[in-house]
Amino acid sequence: MVTSGASAPARADARRNRELVLQAARSAFEEQGLGVPLGEIARRAGVGAGTVYRHFPSKDALFRAAVADRVRLFTDTARDLADAADPVAVFFRFLASVVRLASRNKALCDALEAAGEGGYQPSPQAERDFTEALGVLLVRAQQAGGVRKDVGLDDVLALLVGCLSMEQRRVSSGASQGRTTTLMCDGLRVGRGVTKLPRPAQGRNETRCEVCGGPVSSARTGRPARFCGGACRQKAHRARARAAHTAPTRGEGGSRG
Repeated sequence: MVTSGASAPARADARRNRELVLQAARSAFEEQGLGVPLGEIARRAGVGAGTVYRHFPSKDALFRAAVADRVRLFTDTARDLADAADPVAVFFRFLASVVRLASRNKALCDALEAAGEGGYQPSPQAERDFTEALGVLLVRAQQAGGVRKDVGLDDVLALLVGCLSMEQRRVSSGASQGRTTTLMCDGLRVGRGVTKLPRPAQGRNETRCEVCGGPVSSARTGRPARFCGGACRQKAHRARARAAHTAPTRGEGGSRG
């Protein structure tokens, strides 16, 4: 009984120490990136280096945990906005807020830049959750007619990383923030003057929806599928009906004798 009673406070102390280390790491990495010494993190947490190593076997593991924690905050925000009344405005505000907050966080900048180059993955699950939540906002904004339909989630992620890098440079140089973000968002908006993007390279059995450009599951039998689902199929049908209704009948529009 004594042993059991003593173990509970020990576990509570261990959890508290782990949270102290993680909190100190978030702050230190945010300011200095991956280059911060582990001893500095231990000092901020008020624990010894041995305590840090008991919870995180390496500085890299601690860095991954700290970054994943911040990414999950963005994911939770995106999920909360998934049913917002104005999906277009919400999508662009979310992109701008991610860039604004992350550009001042050196840890996130280091991690996202390395991830964009394929050399770093802070947390596979955290990254998948963020990508999925961002994808929902993108699709809703496209369905509302405010975002280009030839843009895919991979395009948005690439633009986000690039914009973050540029905004970080502006922050470091003392320049005003937001100019690059505005240019990125304008490039995603629907407009008559935009350059049509080439279709992404397709795999041997991969096709793209004719309406939204999303992936289409290959058909097992019959003709190849042309749309990703019923919603896009209906949109295409309505577009054809409108085109047929407005098309000039034979003899109209000809020259007058």
